[in-house]
Amino acid sequence: MAKAIMIQGTMSGAGKSLVSAALCRIFAREGYKTAPFKSQNMALNSFITRDGLEIGRAQAMQAEAAGTEPSVLMNPILLKPTTNIGSQVIVNGEVIGNMSASDYFRRKKELVPEILRAYNVLEKMYDVIVIEGAGSPVELNLKTDDIVNMGMAKLVNAPVILVGDIDRGGIFAQLLGTLSLLEKDELDMVKGVVVNKFRGDKSLFESGVKILEERGKKPVVGVIPYVNCDIDDEDSLSDKLLKKNSGLIDIAVIRLPRISNFTDFDVFSQYSDVSVRYVSKIEELSKPDMIIIPGTKSTLADMKWLRTSGLEAAVKKCASHDIPIFGICGGYQILGRKISDPENTEGGGEISGMGLLDTETIFRKTKTRTRINGKILSADGFFFCICGASFEGYEIHMGDTLVKGNPLACLSDGRKDGSYHKNIAGSYVHGFFDKKEITGNIVKALFRKRGLEYGGVSIDRKAYKESQYDILANEVRENIDTELLFRILREGV
Repeated sequence: MAKAIMIQGTMSGAGKSLVSAALCRIFAREGYKTAPFKSQNMALNSFITRDGLEIGRAQAMQAEAAGTEPSVLMNPILLKPTTNIGSQVIVNGEVIGNMSASDYFRRKKELVPEILRAYNVLEKMYDVIVIEGAGSPVELNLKTDDIVNMGMAKLVNAPVILVGDIDRGGIFAQLLGTLSLLEKDELDMVKGVVVNKFRGDKSLFESGVKILEERGKKPVVGVIPYVNCDIDDEDSLSDKLLKKNSGLIDIAVIRLPRISNFTDFDVFSQYSDVSVRYVSKIEELSKPDMIIIPGTKSTLADMKWLRTSGLEAAVKKCASHDIPIFGICGGYQILGRKISDPENTEGGGEISGMGLLDTETIFRKTKTRTRINGKILSADGFFFCICGASFEGYEIHMGDTLVKGNPLACLSDGRKDGSYHKNIAGSYVHGFFDKKEITGNIVKALFRKRGLEYGGVSIDRKAYKESQYDILANEVRENIDTELLFRILREGV
């Protein structure tokens, strides 16, 4: 039976996901068959497993760090916000419906058997399970029937390490305040704390470590520096969404209000002299070298936002100046002529799209979830540069799109995917840009369009990600008490 260790945080964004990924890598390197686990995740960035089931992107990333295949067992409950007070609820990788926050709160205890079933299967398959919490374990108004923080730790008797983010300030209030608000039995489960995202000379924080240990009565497992590594983020707190500086080649991603799977475009940032920035206002758009419209959880609502914000008109003006535009998933739907929702999947209604592609999308209740690969058929204009290239990834969408114009690609199951017209193209496939044959050719074409020659190399996305997991694990291992870490794992609660 697997040993478990749980990472909880003082707040959202404290670094639970990355610390968990680092531990997955560290334990795997030690020869332990390791799996991540998060009972309930709330994120718009999701991933499709090989058996066509949907999980949070963070658990897929952690599984990659552990060198194991992502599985729905690693994230049995996924909540994808659709409004400020409601979410699509996904259990065991499949949609069970949309619920308001209050309805879900009343019903979530019913999902404990599903959580335990998934965990118990993992427990028999692996040596170590690294469990990630969510938000803070001391949101006192939400602690009733908790299934993701201390409630989860109690269900499986997992020792807890509490992570705080010193980069935001108030590390003593974060860690000591959290410890002080835990119940006695919960406090007993916390076996140590971690100070995360430290910048500067660690020797200057030695007195801080002593204060934390004396007042918190818990050992400091480590003081982890701010790690400069490029690993998939999963939510709107990502620093990547805040970057505004443009490089020699400037790629602008429209930051839709309900943006999802924005990690699709991370690969472009790995090319020298290429920048990816996220735009939510007309004045931020300027005249980029390429525009990407990303996925969204609420296509109709975000299409309305594009229109009322003025960004639709600004993007179309760029299109008229031959700036290439690519849409992924919801962004692909937005580029078409019409989007309709007769079955009330996203609130119902119909709206005209941007009209840059000759397509029409109709939303259905059934969600398409599949891993897929394919090959670019043909394209004119700018995207001629990727003709014949292969790609692989996954589809995850509620709509069916009728292509009246030119299909972009042929999929391995015989279906056609995407569409193109002149310098405009779109696809449903997340991961479309991961292959260096596609991104490399696009980057080279963008340079040529500027009268320049790209002198760098094309990026192997998979190899790059592996190198980043190693950087993360190395930094964490060098800055924690590994003897204490393994003792916590070995001795448990």
